[in-house]
This record gives sequence, C-alpha cells and structure tokens, in this order.
Amino acid sequence: MDNRTYTIYTLMEPRNSKSFRHIYFTCFLVLYVLILFLNIWLTAVIVMERALHEPMYIFLCNLCINGIYGATGFYPKFLHDLLLDSYVIPSYLCALQSFVIYSSVECEYCTLAVMAYDRYVAICRPLDYHSKLNSLTCSMLLVFCWTASFVTVFIGTVLSNTLILCKSHIAKLYCDNWSMVKLSCDSTVTNNIYGFLIILCIFLCFTYTIVSYIKLVVACKASLECRRKFWQTCVPHLFSVVNFSVAMFFDTMYSRYGSSDFPEDLRNFLALEIIIVPPLFNPVIYGLKLKEVRKRLLRPCKNMLRK
Repeated sequence: MDNRTYTIYTLMEPRNSKSFRHIYFTCFLVLYVLILFLNIWLTAVIVMERALHEPMYIFLCNLCINGIYGATGFYPKFLHDLLLDSYVIPSYLCALQSFVIYSSVECEYCTLAVMAYDRYVAICRPLDYHSKLNSLTCSMLLVFCWTASFVTVFIGTVLSNTLILCKSHIAKLYCDNWSMVKLSCDSTVTNNIYGFLIILCIFLCFTYTIVSYIKLVVACKASLECRRKFWQTCVPHLFSVVNFSVAMFFDTMYSRYGSSDFPEDLRNFLALEIIIVPPLFNPVIYGLKLKEVRKRLLRPCKNMLRK
C-alpha cells in the first residue's frame, strides 16, 4: 500500500453490534445521563452551599467537572456510531477525541495529587492549613491541573498528527494518541520519547499521592481524631486513585505492548473503565462518604418525603 495520509479512521465495532446495537445504545445512554446527573448535582450543591466553599470541596468540584468533560469526549460519538451502525471518524475529530479523553485523564491525576496535598496539610499540619491553602493557592493549583494537562496532551496530539500514515484502522472503541502513532509509516522515535515523558509525569503524580498517604497513615497512628478524619475524607480519595491507576496501567500496557491474542471483551472493558468508572463512582463515593456533602445532597430528598 502506498504511503498516504488518511482523512478517515475506522474504529473497532463492538462485539455483535449488528444484533445488540440498540441494547448497547440504551445502556451507554443511561450511563452518560447518570454521569451527567450525578456530577452536575454534586457540583451544583458545592457551588450553591457557602459552607462547602473549602479547598477539599472545591477540588472535588473540579474532579466532577473533569468527569463531565472526559465523558463528553467519548459518549456522544460512541452513541452516534451505535445509532448509525457506522464506526468511522474524521482525522480532525479523532485528534479532538484523543485530546479530550487524555487531557481529562491527566487532569484527573493532577487533581487527585492536589487533593492528596490538601488532606496531608489538613491532617498533619492543621495550624498551617488556611495559610497554605488560601484562595490564591487553590486557584493556582486548579489552573495548574488544567493547564499542565492541556499543554502536554496538545503537544502529543500535534506530534502524532504530523505523521504520515499507512493504515487507518484503530483497534479501539475510541481514538487515542498511541493508536494513531502505531498507524504511521514514519519514524516514531520522537513520539515514543514524548510518550514516556508523559507516563513519567503521571507516575510522579501517582507516587506523590501514595507517599502523601503513607505519611498520613503514619501520622494518624498517634491520634484518634486524625484516624477519624483519615477514614472520613481520605478513603474515598484512595479508592479513586487505586481504581483509576489500575485501569490506566492496563490500558497503557495494552496500547503499547498488547497482542491480538488478548481477549477482546477484556480489552474493551479495560479501555472503557477509565471513561466509565471514575466519572460515575467519584460523585457517589464522595457524596456518600463526606458527611457535609451527603447531608446537603440528601436534603431535597428528605424535604420531598416530608411533603
């Protein structure tokens, strides 16, 4: 085949899509609506309740906004494909989808690292909390989360879209940067190096988060109050970090080193977990575990029951 630049990519079709595409469509539509509802509800509660205008809840609000942003990069296009039973995507939309999904992934890691710092200061250095995490610091940390994610993923997306491609099929339900790079006829050394730098940055965020929690566990041994705070505010965060990191590890390893012998259903599950699980479960576990949030989330339900 002659080397040429493709303007259209084909994506993987879900198994038995001809027979079950309407069932798939209904299930994924329900998931998307549920993600939007839960994240918007929690965000609205945090924004409207002045008592929740604290750094921990502001960072949680950012996590919810990021969940909506990342989910919107996948669900509308996938639902459109299921409805039309046509799994193709123009190269510019493929680049946009890859950018949105993976900038959301990086923003999630940055936000989780910032939340770990917040909990470390709150529990280990409570007297310094309001001086270290004032309004200006919180704003700068939020700007860092989004700016660092956008810039790094944008550079990677530009690098991959300058390559000349030999093939056009992406063996995934959505576009991702490394899948596009693998279709190239050109040398991908630069893309490889940059990709490993991004992985290193994500690993540093993960390491910082885990080290923060190790310090928290050590600090909480000496105080019952610290243990109570850790259990109430840190366990949901730790669950999010572990779940998200496991999904990202398998997705990255398969994208780079996986073989076609890997079971397709498991491959799709691991690829979709980072899009389905965090934005769906983050508002649930934080909303139920954090007392102040739970009390305000359930207030409308209690008022309805009383009426």
